[in-house]
Amino acid sequence: MTSSSENKARSILEEEANRIRLLIKNQKNTLCIAHCKAFEEVVDTQMYGLSRQIAFAISLEAITNTEGQQLLSDLERDLDRMYHEVFSERKEKEIGKEV
Repeated sequence: MTSSSENKARSILEEEANRIRLLIKNQKNTLCIAHCKAFEEVVDTQMYGLSRQIAFAISLEAITNTEGQQLLSDLERDLDRMYHEVFSERKEKEIGKEV
């Protein structure tokens, strides 16, 4: 593949990963993350879809396997961090109500 095609593939995949990050951030201030199984399933479905897009890009040799795995790893780390922030904030609020 040409460098231009590879850059476009990376850009499209990064945009998709950022869209998933935004989905979580938009729900961060609501109780949906903490209490909504449907929201968790939406995120899982989005992650699965991205992993399939990455696998397709790898098979086309638009990106390397290492690049694809790094993109997923970075997204999973970011999502994990956001989830921990939400649950920590929720726990702090609950402790504050008890005092």
